[in-house]
Amino acid sequence: MIIPAPNDIAFNIGAISIYYYGIIMAGAIFVALIAANFLFNKTYPQYKKDIVLESAPIIIILGILGARLYFCCLNPHYYFTRPLEILDIREGGLSIHGGIIGGILSILWIMKKYKIGFFKLIDPVACATALGQAIGRWGNYFNSEAYGLPTASQKWGLYIPIKDRVSQYSNYSFFHPTFLYESILDLIAFFVLLYIFKKFGKKYAGLTFFAYLTIYGVIRFFIENLRIDSELNIGGVIPIAGLVSVFFIIIGITGIFYTLKHNKTVR
Repeated sequence: MIIPAPNDIAFNIGAISIYYYGIIMAGAIFVALIAANFLFNKTYPQYKKDIVLESAPIIIILGILGARLYFCCLNPHYYFTRPLEILDIREGGLSIHGGIIGGILSILWIMKKYKIGFFKLIDPVACATALGQAIGRWGNYFNSEAYGLPTASQKWGLYIPIKDRVSQYSNYSFFHPTFLYESILDLIAFFVLLYIFKKFGKKYAGLTFFAYLTIYGVIRFFIENLRIDSELNIGGVIPIAGLVSVFFIIIGITGIFYTLKHNKTVR
């Protein structure tokens, strides 16, 4: 199956263009927040209801801020000479690793405000984040980004317009749709994390969060070995996203063993 190149603009309001990327990202955030709020309410009914939704503004602000600043800091030569473009996220330029860091900071703020254990809050959020990522990856499709190596088959691939192709692969037309691969893997991860959270969430608070770091770290590390459009590399060879993913995996596995070994709710 050949996946055609899409139009990145959904519609215009006067001179302002509204991009599919922004619409999809907004939808992904909305779905993730609703799912996280539902899981928290159902698992911890003793706490104030809808805490996640009440805290949505701080989660969204810190999440997007972290995602954008992380991306811009890894592209300093471009954005430090064009500071106004740091504010323009309609066409992309968000890093999920930075978003995760920003999300963790927002949870720290929320736990202090409502006096709730950190892991009780972040477990449902981590589970729902995987669902949001599965949806959000489709924004990359509309931006013709997050694609992989050229496909050997003429029957499978994502068509990338020549203006969006990596220069050394400009003679190729069809590439592996790594955005789709990650979207599918993220959806599978969501169901795995949902099972972990529902089965072991209350007994092992923190297990879902550490499982998320581990699973997503593995997914992203795998995807980074296929992607060719990322410029965030060390020496043009080692993808920074791959290194951060390894860091997530190490923290995740360590946290899983710690949580299971203590066999008690982590505060």
